Amino acid sequence: MAAVAVNNFRTVTHSVTTGAPTVIYTAPTGYTSVFLLISVTNVDSVTQTLSFYHRRDSTDTALQLDSPIVAKDSIDLLPGKLVLQTGDKIAINGSANGVLKLVASVLETSNF
Repeated sequence: MAAVAVNNFRTVTHSVTTGAPTVIYTAPTGYTSVFLLISVTNVDSVTQTLSFYHRRDSTDTALQLDSPIVAKDSIDLLPGKLVLQTGDKIAINGSANGVLKLVASVLETSNF
């Protein structure tokens, strides 16, 4: 039997787009995922907005909705940790394409 990693640390990066929320992460089968950090930087010269969602099945729950990020600044989207069960997703969208840059740190812990 192949060994299963108990803990996997991952870094997720994404350039935010407009339109429907884009899934940027899905908790893998057999793992519980714990987001330790989600930060978004606005590299544009004007204020942009961002929305951030937890998705389970077909239900989106807004965690941030149209949050402003001033030019050349960043925000942390999580005041604490966010736990995702197998199959849960994180989705995001913004007011402009390519100027909001996301980086996230996630710990995937085996359920076995």
